[in-house]
Amino acid sequence: MVVNSVHWFRKGLRLHDNPALQEALNGADTVRCVYILDPWFAGSANVGINRWRFLLESLEDLDSSLRKLDSRLFVVRGQPANVFPSLFKEWNVTRLTFEYDSEPYGKERDGAIIKMAQEFGVETIVRNSHTLYNLDRIVEMNNGSPPLTFKRFQALVNRLELPMKPLPTITQEQMSSCRTKIADNHDEHYSVPSLEELGFKTQGLDPAVWKGGESEALERLNKHLDRKAWVASFERARINMCSLIASPTGLSPYLRFGCLSCRVFYYNLRELYMKLRKHCSPPLSLFGQLLWREFFYAAGTNNPNFDRMEGNPICVQIPWDHNPEALAKWAEGSTGFPWIDAIMTQLRQEGWIHHLARHAVACFLTRGDLWISWESGMRVFEELLLDADWSVNAGSWMWLSCSAFFQQFFHCYCPVGFGRRTDPSGDYIRRYIPKLKDYPNRYIYEPWRAPESVQKAANCIVGVDYPKPMINHAEGSRLNIERMKQVYQQLSHYRGLSEQVKNIVIYNKNLGSRSEDSSDRKKSTSPVLIKGPMWPRHLMVGYSGRVQWGEVLSNNATDLCSPLRTVSLWFALLNTSHDHGLVSFHIV
Repeated sequence: MVVNSVHWFRKGLRLHDNPALQEALNGADTVRCVYILDPWFAGSANVGINRWRFLLESLEDLDSSLRKLDSRLFVVRGQPANVFPSLFKEWNVTRLTFEYDSEPYGKERDGAIIKMAQEFGVETIVRNSHTLYNLDRIVEMNNGSPPLTFKRFQALVNRLELPMKPLPTITQEQMSSCRTKIADNHDEHYSVPSLEELGFKTQGLDPAVWKGGESEALERLNKHLDRKAWVASFERARINMCSLIASPTGLSPYLRFGCLSCRVFYYNLRELYMKLRKHCSPPLSLFGQLLWREFFYAAGTNNPNFDRMEGNPICVQIPWDHNPEALAKWAEGSTGFPWIDAIMTQLRQEGWIHHLARHAVACFLTRGDLWISWESGMRVFEELLLDADWSVNAGSWMWLSCSAFFQQFFHCYCPVGFGRRTDPSGDYIRRYIPKLKDYPNRYIYEPWRAPESVQKAANCIVGVDYPKPMINHAEGSRLNIERMKQVYQQLSHYRGLSEQVKNIVIYNKNLGSRSEDSSDRKKSTSPVLIKGPMWPRHLMVGYSGRVQWGEVLSNNATDLCSPLRTVSLWFALLNTSHDHGLVSFHIV
C-alpha cells in the first residue's frame, strides 16, 4: 500500500524533537510538510506586525531547513476545514500527522479535522510535544479538574515520570526514504508570503530585535547554556537595567512558536544542573519557569472561557470600569508615568518586555490604578507580545489582576518607586522615551515635579511635550485596594455561608409541594449562570439554557457557594423573596 503523508505544522515549527513529523516519515512513500495560513486572519487587529514578522521568519527558516533535505514547506492559504479536502484529493493523502494542541479552540478544530480525515479514509496521528507533560493526565490525577494552585500542580507533577526525552533532528537519510514531489510552480503557489503581501505597511518598521526560526532558537540556546554560572544561580525576581533590555539569549518567543522544543530546553538544563550541583528550586529556577508555563496550560485546557471573565468558573467576577480612553493611553504609552510608558513603548516597538515589567503595567491597568478589566490588557498583549500564548497570557493576567490564582491584592507596584529601584539613573526611560532624555535623574521618573526651569532646560514641558499623569497613583491605588477588599470580603461571606449550610430543601411554588428527596434528581452536563443581585436567602438554578423544575446537580454546600472552584452547579442569588414561579432553594 502506498503511504502519502502530510505533516501539518502549527506550533512546533522545527525539525528537532518533532514526534508527529517523525510519524509522517515512518514508512512513507511521499511526504509533504504543510503550514496553513489564513490571509483574512492577517488583517486581524489581534496580531501585530512584530508577531507576524516573527512567524514568517520562522516559516522561512523551516522551509530553508527542509530544502536542505530535498523537501520544502508548502504554505497553503485558507482555513483548515476548507483546505484539507482539496489537498487530500490532489495529493492522494493517506496519512495526516500533527502536534497535539491542548487549548480548547485547538482541540475543537482538530476534532473536526480528524473526523473529516476519517471520511476521506485518511489515517490521523497526533503526538504531544508542545508541553513537557500530558495535561489530560494531570487533570485526571486531580479528580477531573485542573489544579488551581502552583503548589498542587507541583505535587501532581512530582508523582509523574520525567518528561519524554527529546527525539533527534530529522536527517537527510530519513527524508531520502520518502520523496517530496516538487513542481516548478510550487514557489508561486506555496511560498512564504511577505508582510506586504499580507497587507502590512513596512515603511519605517524598525529592524527585528528577535529573529524568528529554529536556527536562531538553537543558537540562542547554546549561548544561554554557556552562561553556566548565571543559569545555575537564576532567580526570577532579580531585575536591573540590563535585564530590561532584550537579551541575545532570550528564548520565550521560540518556545511559544515551537521553534525550540521545551523538552530539549528541559533536558539541557537538567544536565547542566546535575553537573554544577547548585541550583535554585522551583518556582524561581529556570525549570520553575517551564513549570509555570505547564501550570497555565493545564488550567486552561478544558476551559473555553479561560480568556474571559464571563462564564469562567475560576475567575472572580470583579466590577471593572469601562474606560476606552484610559485604556488607549495605557496601550499607547501615554499615561504620564515614564516607567509605564517606557515599558509599553518597548512592547510596541520590539514585541517583548521583562516579566516584572509585565507585572508593573498589568497592575497599573487593573487593580493598581486604572481599574480596567484584565481582558482588555490581555488583548493588547495578544496583539503586541511575541511570546503571547492563549493559556499563559490569560492565566498571567488573571493572576496579576487578582482575579484567580493570587489574592494578595494589597500589594501594588508603584509606577514611580518600582522603576526607580530597578534603574536609578533612568537610562531605560531615556532609551524608550527620548523626549525625557535631558531630564536629571532626580525627576526622570516624576517629570511633573520638576520646576519649570528644569523642564525648559530639558526641552520637554509636561502637559505640552509629554503628558501629565493621567491619575493620582496614591489616591487611585488606595481606592482600588478598598474595592478589591470589598470583593474578597463578599467572597469570604459566601464561603462562610457555605459552612453553615446543612441541607437544601426544594420548594415548588406552582405545584405547592416540598421535596427533600434527591433520589429522582436528574443530572445536567451544561449548567448556565443566571446573573442577579446578591442576597443570601434564595437560590435560582438553571441548566441547559433554561430554568428547570426540581432539578439539582449537587446538594454539596461547598460546591454551591465557592465562586473560585469549578463546580457542578452555578447559581445566582436574588434580592427578592418572590420566586417568580421558578424553583426556589431556601437555606435551612
